[in-house]
Amino acid sequence: MLELRADCARCAGLCCVVPALTRSADFAIDKPAGEPCPNLRDDFRCGIHATLRDRGFPGCTVYDCFGAGQQVVQVTFGGAVPMRAELTAAFEVLRPLHEVLWHVDAARGFAAAAKVRPALDALFVRLSGLAGAPAAELAAIDVGAARADADVLLREASRLARAGTPARDLRGADLMGKNLRGADLTGADLRSAYLIGADLRGATLDRADVIGADFRAADLRGTDLSGALFLTQPQATAAVGDAATRLPAGLDRPPHWTG
Repeated sequence: MLELRADCARCAGLCCVVPALTRSADFAIDKPAGEPCPNLRDDFRCGIHATLRDRGFPGCTVYDCFGAGQQVVQVTFGGAVPMRAELTAAFEVLRPLHEVLWHVDAARGFAAAAKVRPALDALFVRLSGLAGAPAAELAAIDVGAARADADVLLREASRLARAGTPARDLRGADLMGKNLRGADLTGADLRSAYLIGADLRGATLDRADVIGADFRAADLRGTDLSGALFLTQPQATAAVGDAATRLPAGLDRPPHWTG
């Protein structure tokens, strides 16, 4: 069965190898794509996992493969760990494909979008079949085309789910550092909006579409995100929250949040 939640114990440290790291507030070092992080141990575990944020690697705590890591290791290669180049090539295809699948699966749960549920189900089955393809066939998968196909249905599901709410188009809006404390953003289209460092304390994002929205360092203390559409674990983990922050079902409260 296809899994869309990361299980690091069944992976081989692919997130510590495949992505490039750039020295910044998110990463303490530069690392080329495809090369193992110096903190990766021989058993494919991170040597500083418990202190990543303290050691200057908060970006690592935010990263999520949506289950692509264990898919590559356990399914694509049957549990064996072949040459790392083969793993890397497969992961580079499956990670974005799994993210698309996660969003399609989320849309399937929107009660108000029932009329597009059959199309979403069919797309989920088709994309799941691609994710389960043999290693030799993965390179031929056009992830961009898969994402474009999904986007049409995701936008329609979002429109249906947000019906009856105020029409607020904030797609791609630059809201970095903005004071949005207590704002009612019900039904807002925040796709790909820049919310870095924004003050969203006590705000309401019921049925707000947040696909691709950047929540890095956004203050979500006391914010109600329980009804936000398409909110992912990486987005939540990148933000600042507390015990009063409400998350959608299925998302975990990040360990660095206060209270």
